[in-house]
Amino acid sequence: MKLGFIGTGALTSAIVTGLKSVPDNSVSVLLSPRNEEIAANLASRYPDVRVATDNQAVLDNCDTVMLAVRPQIARDVLSKLRFRPDHHVVSLIATMSREEITALIAPVAQVTKALPMPMIAHRQGATIIYPPDPRAASLFGILAKVIEVEEPSEFDALSVVTATFATYFKYLDTIHAWLTDRGVADSSARDYVVTLYKALANAPETAPDAGFMHLAEEYATRGGINEQILRELIARDVFDIFAESLDGVHRRITVRD
Repeated sequence: MKLGFIGTGALTSAIVTGLKSVPDNSVSVLLSPRNEEIAANLASRYPDVRVATDNQAVLDNCDTVMLAVRPQIARDVLSKLRFRPDHHVVSLIATMSREEITALIAPVAQVTKALPMPMIAHRQGATIIYPPDPRAASLFGILAKVIEVEEPSEFDALSVVTATFATYFKYLDTIHAWLTDRGVADSSARDYVVTLYKALANAPETAPDAGFMHLAEEYATRGGINEQILRELIARDVFDIFAESLDGVHRRITVRD
């Protein structure tokens, strides 16, 4: 496979880094020169990663192309390029629909949307794909879990989950700060929080038939301290407010120009 990237930012860097960490990887990569620093860095690290002279050269020399440009400039960048009917295009532009992308890159027949996460550099996390695409699933599948969906509404809903990452880390930061305010050494507090939540993250896999609320109830012993905090947060509508924030993000990514 000759894999090209239109746009060379953090996500492109993560995908290439993940790919090149796979033993016996045979994918040759051609990068857009738009971000010279990132492109040059990747090319210096991997012998089969090169930087093209321009975006059109990426298209002319690759059969599979990932679109990784920022949505604000996507229309301007893509409308100036000449795509071939046989190009297999994977759009990583989350806020642009497959229909919008297809119209911009005609006459391409095979257009797929994918949403990998930065942790793919470490071959972790999951990539959602719409519509199901064996070729894209095979490529991303060597890096992390792949979830293929049949409907664009599923893709959009799953995309909203990616808006919760910063909140998760703020939650951990709140616990860490509470501990250090009470005299716990910074390193001890951090290690304890990281170790506990790493173990908790594995709980759904060790009990695949258990719902998340079932797991919450298992930890919330009646009259115990877990039940106390859960009850107080529910009483303050914290989770309802959180769900409203998810609704807001969903509206933002589904109402398109």
